[in-house]
Amino acid sequence: MEQAQFTPLDFLSYTQDEMVRRSAEFYDFLKRRRTVRDFSDRHVSRAVIENCIRAAGTAPNGANKQPWHFAVVSDPAIKRQIRESAEAEEREFYERRATPEWLADLAPLGTDASKPFLETAPYLIVVFAQSYAIKPDGSRQKHYYVQESVGIATGMLIAAVHHAGLASLTHTPSPMKFLTEICRRPAHERAFLILVVGYPAEDALVPNITKKRLDDIATFL
Repeated sequence: MEQAQFTPLDFLSYTQDEMVRRSAEFYDFLKRRRTVRDFSDRHVSRAVIENCIRAAGTAPNGANKQPWHFAVVSDPAIKRQIRESAEAEEREFYERRATPEWLADLAPLGTDASKPFLETAPYLIVVFAQSYAIKPDGSRQKHYYVQESVGIATGMLIAAVHHAGLASLTHTPSPMKFLTEICRRPAHERAFLILVVGYPAEDALVPNITKKRLDDIATFL
C-alpha cells in the first residue's frame, strides 16, 4: 500500500471585510451567468478551452481518482453527427417520453427538439464519467463517488467558462450512448453531459426567470 505524502498548503488568507467583499463580488459575477441557446460561430482560442478544462480538473473527487474525461469537439462534421443524433433523441422525448407535467415545466424556457447550437457554437465539450480506469496491465482500478466528482468538476468548468468571458449551455439528450461512439471513447466511460461553449449571438435572448431566495435554499443551524 502506498504511504501518504504531504506538502505545505498554498493558501491565501484575507481579512473578514475582504472575504465579505470578495464573496459578494463573486456572487454578483456568477448571477450574470445565463444558459444561452443562441450562439455565435465567432472563433474562440483553443487555449481558453484548455485553461477552462485545467480548472475543472482541479475539482475535489473521490480518492483523487479524477474519474472524468473531457472530449472537446470543434470539427464541423462531428458536431453535425452529434446534432443529428441528439435531435433524434430529443424528438422521441418531446413526442413520446416526456410527461405532460414535464413539458409544462419546460414551456417557460421555450425549448424544443431543435438544437442548432450544437453546430453553431465553436466548441462542444462532452464530459464523460469513468466508472473505473484501465491499468497498464489491463486490470481495472475502481473509481469512487464518480457522479458526485464529475458533477463538481462540471460545475467548476461552467464557472471557468463564464469567468473567461464565454457563454455555455448544458445539454443532456437521453439516452447519450451515441456520444461514446461518436467521440471514440472506451466502454467504461459514460457521457455525463454536453457543454456547449462560445460567444452568445448578438441578438441572443434568455428566458425571464428568477432564482430562489437565500431563505429558500439555505438553513443556518
